[in-house]
Amino acid sequence: MADLTPNSSFSLTLRLEIPNRVGMLANVTKAIATSGGNFGQIDLIEQTRDISIREITVDAASSDHAEIIVQAVKAVPDIKVLNVYDRTFNLHRGGKISITSRIPLKSVSDLAMAYTPGVGRICTAIAQNPEEVYNLTIKRNTVAIVTDGTAVLGLGNLGPAAALPVMEGKAMLFKEFAGIDAFPICLDTQDTEKIIEAVKNIAPVFGGVNLEDIAAPRCFEIEARLRQELDIPVFHDDQHGTAIVTLAALYNALKVVQKSMGDIRIVINGAGAAGVAVARLLRKAGAEKIWMCDSKGILSTSRTDLTEEKREFAVKAQGTLAGALQGADVFIGLSAPGVLTPEMVRSMAKDPIVFAMANPIPEIQPELIKDDVAVMATGRSDYPNQINNVLAFPGVFRGALDCRAATITTTMYLEAASAIASLIKPSDLDKQHIVPSVFDERVVTAVAGAVQRAARQEGIARG
Repeated sequence: MADLTPNSSFSLTLRLEIPNRVGMLANVTKAIATSGGNFGQIDLIEQTRDISIREITVDAASSDHAEIIVQAVKAVPDIKVLNVYDRTFNLHRGGKISITSRIPLKSVSDLAMAYTPGVGRICTAIAQNPEEVYNLTIKRNTVAIVTDGTAVLGLGNLGPAAALPVMEGKAMLFKEFAGIDAFPICLDTQDTEKIIEAVKNIAPVFGGVNLEDIAAPRCFEIEARLRQELDIPVFHDDQHGTAIVTLAALYNALKVVQKSMGDIRIVINGAGAAGVAVARLLRKAGAEKIWMCDSKGILSTSRTDLTEEKREFAVKAQGTLAGALQGADVFIGLSAPGVLTPEMVRSMAKDPIVFAMANPIPEIQPELIKDDVAVMATGRSDYPNQINNVLAFPGVFRGALDCRAATITTTMYLEAASAIASLIKPSDLDKQHIVPSVFDERVVTAVAGAVQRAARQEGIARG
């Protein structure tokens, strides 16, 4: 297996005491480079005639790789390692988000209007006309990010406390990319009914609900029930954000290889929440031949162990992932590291498209099949074509909140995917450029506009 590319998620800062002699810093940088580290910033903190104190930032590929780099530096003669900072852990200390006031409180009159007694007039106005809650409170621009911690990233059932860093990060993305105020709600229950009841009870505060990291199959029922019982948008990002961006990427990948959605055969590995949602949306977009696999192989009509959601995609074929991929045009991985081999890719149809989206380690490392694929995409930021949900969910909620949509629909997903795909101009489209950057400022505006248009066409926009 090829080594993963060093990246900022495993970034270190080493504070070193280095003798102030010619060549000593070069010895340190050589040790780091030989160990496979990627250099960032090198800062001079202090210097005397005898020593210099420097901080060197280095990206590693994993925790084990980071330790190898540290030990290599420690082995350099006359170098003293004063401290090692894990930059990712340091970034999270104290949490990543905070609540701030939108208006200043500088006088007694400010306080009288913002709080008692003036706030009583506002409460009365909302009681008399409930719609005023959207004009006079944070509700119109606030989203609850709700999890039970049962499917945290690719790490599994870690529980609500361990899920909180992900939810904080999600709140940051809402704010930075779409200007939406979002707050983590990590529920200490895995009971479906209790989760539904808890979300319904907190709904008066929020203009929308983003469900996150809730394991299948419960996530399907939770989302469906909340959509029936609430009049605000409910969106399970692991399902629909993934599906929207995958479809956008596939639209453009098919242009690169000059194939049509209705003619290709798609193999999806991973039949959880994301896999099922991707398959459903691809069907709506015109895909007719979809074979899904789970850890036991192809979802076959002959199997008796399939959930209701898996049965939607059962086919007559039987066998393993390797068998499913023979002659297939597209592989979409939403599963586990290393399950795809170069031999499997080489058995696919001409000009194969491979989306290996397991995170942080994909189903196959791109380096292993760079000469065998027509288009390659992953979920990682250090390879081309990052299929990342942040291309979808901020704009989806921005559009839904702005038009006061009562719900979020499949038509919105399709329009959002088309909007994302359209941002790649034909002159820029190639095998390494099928989706825009997550930092492309056009994305949220394009997706939000598409969502609003769909909401108005479907008659579910209320503002």
